[in-house]
Amino acid sequence: MSQNMVPLDGESQKKRVCYFFDSDIGGFHYGPGHPMKPTRIRMCHSLVMNYGLYKKMEIFRAKPATKREMTQFHSDEYVEFLSRITPSNMNSYIKEQHKYNVGDDCPVFDGLFDYCSISAGGSMEGAARLSRDKCDIAVNWAGGLHHAKKSEASGFCYVNDIVLGILELLRYHTRVLYIDIDVHHGDGVEEAFYTTDRVMTVSFHKYGEYFPGTGELRDIGIGKGKYYSLNFPLRDGISDENYKSVFEPVIREVMESYDPSAIVLQCGTDSLSGDKLGCLNLSMRGHANCVKFVKSFNKPLLLLGGGGYTMRNVSRAWAYETGLAAGVELAPEIPVNEYYEYFGPDYELDVRSSNTEDMNTPEYLERVKNIVLDNLRHLGGPPSIHMTDIPKMPIDDDMDDLDQDEDLIPPDVRRHRRLLDSRIQPDGELSDSDDEGEGGRRDHAQHRDRDSEPRSRSSEADIAGGRRFGIGVGILSSGAAGSTHGAGPSGHTTMVRPVLSGHLPMEVDTPTTTESGPTPIEPVVANGTTDHHSGDKSPKTNGTVVVVNDVTAAGVES
Repeated sequence: MSQNMVPLDGESQKKRVCYFFDSDIGGFHYGPGHPMKPTRIRMCHSLVMNYGLYKKMEIFRAKPATKREMTQFHSDEYVEFLSRITPSNMNSYIKEQHKYNVGDDCPVFDGLFDYCSISAGGSMEGAARLSRDKCDIAVNWAGGLHHAKKSEASGFCYVNDIVLGILELLRYHTRVLYIDIDVHHGDGVEEAFYTTDRVMTVSFHKYGEYFPGTGELRDIGIGKGKYYSLNFPLRDGISDENYKSVFEPVIREVMESYDPSAIVLQCGTDSLSGDKLGCLNLSMRGHANCVKFVKSFNKPLLLLGGGGYTMRNVSRAWAYETGLAAGVELAPEIPVNEYYEYFGPDYELDVRSSNTEDMNTPEYLERVKNIVLDNLRHLGGPPSIHMTDIPKMPIDDDMDDLDQDEDLIPPDVRRHRRLLDSRIQPDGELSDSDDEGEGGRRDHAQHRDRDSEPRSRSSEADIAGGRRFGIGVGILSSGAAGSTHGAGPSGHTTMVRPVLSGHLPMEVDTPTTTESGPTPIEPVVANGTTDHHSGDKSPKTNGTVVVVNDVTAAGVES
């Protein structure tokens, strides 16, 4: 075992982890001064690789989602708009930008559609691998964009990869549980499944004059979905102890009452202490405790990213939680990597709580918890569905043979990157070329210089002066809770320090293949759409609601 990580105590069984990363994701930029920085995902990946976590899991580069796949939830017109608009032609789409809420919080930038495709592709393929029992946990930190609606961008989110991933899970799983620990309410996902009992959504979030202005205690679903949407509104500054005191009892009761066969956990890190847009006070370990607790139920688990606007803390938390998924705890000292200078001056992994006052009194938390648990008691046990054959999709053919290309590689040719990344090092393995430098082995230029200091490398990062982000409508601004696009953080502005220097790209170019899977249940196919990786198109329906058999994915039409 590497000195950078130690096995977790009490792990009953080792989990098979699929980790999705596309090296292109860090190259996208929302624009000068915008707090959403996709570079944070590449920073997290750099930590994952330099800690040696690649030895504990399979690494994949997912196939980017196509327009057809996105229309399983989103409207055709909205997806077509996203694929066409660019900074050079945006003046020709003024009317459409207003219609689809693109411009302020959700700007037009170079490669916008490619960015959405990478995010959605990782979540959909992660769900597909979970459904076919190719892994126990799938991780896609580029996903978790929970605000996007059927025909509307919102809160830095354009395409709702979470809904698309859940729709893929529902082809094989009877019930799916969605948990959201982002500081903002997971309104897009809740809205999509507000009228169905096939998906239960549980969101813990700041509420009250705060974006998106939804997610109050009384929002519990309607029709067939009544009591299948749960919201736990929080006040500013909640501590680790208080968060744990409500999260664990609620999720434990949800698991007993709903009995999901798969779980999706959105791990937005803007709930961490010190986030530029957040107002809670969780430490890294307090946030990661949610991942550890949900993992303990031993259900197929899809871990997704989300919000998080202090990049050094986002990458710390997600790297640590990747380690928990793989069954190890990362060492406190951050290894040298191309973003090393971002983690100064202590160069430690931990994100600590501050001395912010916790406005969540024990009486308030207890009262809200009792109401949420009382709503759960109305369920009367997990809902049942009719059994039927699973519709055959092109993705099923792609997943029949994971190694279908391996036989075509000549024996005297270097192994493909995909085959190297999918190799998991056994715990008892003593040494290989990837381990060079660990544990004091082969770490020196000459055997006579055993006491010499090993050379290390670090990157240079030039930080520009602060730039104040302008006030607009949405997640970055304040306003009434009942406004069209939410309230936004109440009464504070954001200081953003944009990164000017470039960094070495982390290349993990690994094409993936997939495999067909297990128990047949009632099929879930969106009307007027295609399933994941499907090229066929079924008849369309009009309106603002997409009906997925008994699953309704509703969207907002402007």
